[in-house]
Amino acid sequence: MLGITDIHCHILPGVDDGPDHLEESLAMLRMEYEQGVRRIILTPHYRRGYFETTREVVKEKYREVEAQVRASGMELELYLGCELHRLNGMADMLKQEKAFCMAATSYVLVEFSGHDTPDAIRHHITELLIHGYRPIIAHAERYPALRDLKQIRFLADSGACIQVNAGSILGTEGWGNRQFCRRLLKEHLVDLIGSDAHGIRRRPPSLGMCADWLVRKFGEDTARKLLIENPQKIITNEYV
Repeated sequence: MLGITDIHCHILPGVDDGPDHLEESLAMLRMEYEQGVRRIILTPHYRRGYFETTREVVKEKYREVEAQVRASGMELELYLGCELHRLNGMADMLKQEKAFCMAATSYVLVEFSGHDTPDAIRHHITELLIHGYRPIIAHAERYPALRDLKQIRFLADSGACIQVNAGSILGTEGWGNRQFCRRLLKEHLVDLIGSDAHGIRRRPPSLGMCADWLVRKFGEDTARKLLIENPQKIITNEYV
């Protein structure tokens, strides 16, 4: 499938637990391109105490990668975002531009912890919504608190977008995650799919394979909606 958008990946070099060097970043981008990806929102981690790379450094790395992509001839559109680990005062942090929204829009990719309760997740999502941000729950399949579909539906009805990983759908991130993702897909509770790629060997890009699987199991319309149309709405700041 041509024209896929990856809205969640760790491809910028030397800013988080993704690739250390530009060469691997470019190899990952080639893998994405060969799989039909044409737009990528680069989402390095921001997690207090773990990953706190400054905006200036992230922008510098982004410019380096963008220049190399142009020189390579790959027709890739690159955008900046981040995967923001939940913390109190996220809205203030975003307003102060200490972390990136998705492609300079009101969308925010938010990561939670495995021990977060449903109430804690609701609290953080509500905080962002109240301040005018549109939260995207990163790899929603990973959180024990959201294994109850009622919790997922409540958050979706509140205005949050639900993102799952391509690897989880394909089964490379565990049988339990695979089964839960496929259940979410059947219940129409997935809005977005990201690669969450971290390297050419460790969690490599797999959106092309995921697209093929989606077309076989759910049809081309569903695959296009989750991999092309909804991600495009993120980039243009429209409601998903």
